[in-house]
Amino acid sequence: MQKRLVILGGGESGIGTALLGKAKGYDVFVSDKGKIKENYKQVLIHNEIEWEEGKHSETKILNADLVVKSPGIPNKVEMVSRLTAANIPVISEIEFASKFTKATLVGITGSNGKTTTATLTHYLLKQELNVGLAGNIGDSFAKQVFEQDYENYVLEISSFQLDDIVNFKPKIAVITNITPDHLDRYDYRFENYIASKFRIAMNQTSEDYLIYDADDEVIANHLKNYPVQSILLPFSLTKTIDNGAYYQNNQITITIDNNKIIMPTTNLTLEGKHNIKNAMAASTVAHLLKIRKQTIRESLENFQGVEHRLEYVLKINRVQYINDSKATNVNATYYALESMDSPTIWIVGGQDKGNNYTELYPFINEKVKAIICLGMDNTKLIEAFNGMVDIMVETQFMSEAVKIAYKIAEAGDNVLLSPACASFDLFENYEDRGRQFKEAVRNL
Repeated sequence: MQKRLVILGGGESGIGTALLGKAKGYDVFVSDKGKIKENYKQVLIHNEIEWEEGKHSETKILNADLVVKSPGIPNKVEMVSRLTAANIPVISEIEFASKFTKATLVGITGSNGKTTTATLTHYLLKQELNVGLAGNIGDSFAKQVFEQDYENYVLEISSFQLDDIVNFKPKIAVITNITPDHLDRYDYRFENYIASKFRIAMNQTSEDYLIYDADDEVIANHLKNYPVQSILLPFSLTKTIDNGAYYQNNQITITIDNNKIIMPTTNLTLEGKHNIKNAMAASTVAHLLKIRKQTIRESLENFQGVEHRLEYVLKINRVQYINDSKATNVNATYYALESMDSPTIWIVGGQDKGNNYTELYPFINEKVKAIICLGMDNTKLIEAFNGMVDIMVETQFMSEAVKIAYKIAEAGDNVLLSPACASFDLFENYEDRGRQFKEAVRNL
């Protein structure tokens, strides 16, 4: 008899899972409590896959053999609790898709830098390998396994996706860093979030690899207390590393089993210390997968960066407008403010995830001349930064935020959108927020 696969959430990962599930012989049903986008509906109709929107019908869900849920749905919602109580397995799309591919998997997670690291890793590997880029980025993993199934995948993976894995095991796992984020999903306990990130290595064996930031105390302490099976390949800006990567005198040295590669960083297209770390992580993956040294060097010099992450938009009247909409937590904004070398008008705000802004104080004092709070509720921001700058303004419209910045800015200043918060109060997602910023800047 056909097994019943129910998919909760009709977004990118849900639709990909539905296509793959149907191809693998499941009786598939997609249920979304909100609205399903028109283009996704057409895919479901065209492929004769049953679906519903605006509700979760218990009669059609609680008879499932297997449920794949969208990473955006917390495990605490009633329907998920009922599925768990009924002993119906609830897994993530990356868990489901990984059952149907024999590809080499590179899994990349972290609080910050994972999109840049994943995109850069994919860029390095695709010069010589057949490789897909999926997970939290681009077409879903399941859809790619269904359509063309690459020999290798680079997967950008969030903690929410890792929460619902069972047997998922990347050959190479990367943890870029761990700083407090999404604490609202983890009972406001940082240790729960840390444990979630480390699930990326939970099924790894002594034949797999874990690449991680050795300068990150949170990661180092967790590894001391909860050792993993995998071969460890740390990277560092401050220490010399025998097996792994380190940065010294403007060059990156990567050593794996006495096989060494040395690369100058003077021609890196990506700026900032955090991007040297991203480059070390990506190059270590490429070195492990036998990409030629010359290819790695050239690719690092040609890679152009990621949209919405410290993206230089336009210079108007000698004022530089910078889109860092992807900075959805304090640590990401920390890197953005750290890299500013001119007086900065900072656009910040959105849906707070339990943020602590104190680590930004030195930069506010040193570099920020005005703060524009862009959010439905800016109380916490105003309390955190009150009295630290001369000008502090509130708005709920991106176009207005940009116009205010334009009025305040003088030649030589930066206008930086780096929200440190989620975007869902005023925008669809961080991409929508970034695009609205760029459009508002171009309309000046």
